Amino acid sequence: MATVLLVEDEAALALIIKDSLEMRGFTVQHAADGAQGLRLFRQQTPDIVVADVMMPQLDGFALGRQIRQENATIPLIFLTALSQPTDVVRGFELGANDYLRKPFSMDELIVRMQALLNRTAVSTATAASEPLHIGRYVFAYTQQRLRLTDTEIELTNREAELLKRLYDHRNQVLARSTVLLELWGQDHFFNGRSLDVFVTRLRRYLRDDPQVQILNVRGIGYKLIC
Repeated sequence: MATVLLVEDEAALALIIKDSLEMRGFTVQHAADGAQGLRLFRQQTPDIVVADVMMPQLDGFALGRQIRQENATIPLIFLTALSQPTDVVRGFELGANDYLRKPFSMDELIVRMQALLNRTAVSTATAASEPLHIGRYVFAYTQQRLRLTDTEIELTNREAELLKRLYDHRNQVLARSTVLLELWGQDHFFNGRSLDVFVTRLRRYLRDDPQVQILNVRGIGYKLIC
């Protein structure tokens, strides 16, 4: 079973989460703040990180940023009482794979963790080693880089995953609900707003090749034309 790095400063909640995960076969390392969490992450890379956002010394967002600089693919879930769309977007911008608002049920957390672990295993086994060509752009999915001649853009985990799905469905319609369920875990308003932000960002990255477009298909989803 997977090894989990749990970074949570609320002792009672951390104990509940740790016990619940261990009862289901997970191995759990617990850190009481972000700084300790980063030390444990570097000592023994876990299979998945579950981190609170509001923490002393090093908050969850700062921890997530550092983790993403060192490891682009490890699944990362934020736990938080913050509920504004801007907070959710910021979390995904920093490379989070999922965002779970407190209070939450343990069953929901475990389902989301397992989905991410399964997705990571499939991606690792099937990711193309050769760069993908999107018009004049070269997309290195596993390295999360997008290049046009001498210009290179480093993508976040979420940007790379979204672009890969658009590429896999290029010149076809990719359902909005499919993207939300696969990358955000739920199809609801706040996640939809976050998805719109990421699509806009990808359009900006791809704007230097007029032959490449990401079209809105009203009421259905998106289509990458290349």
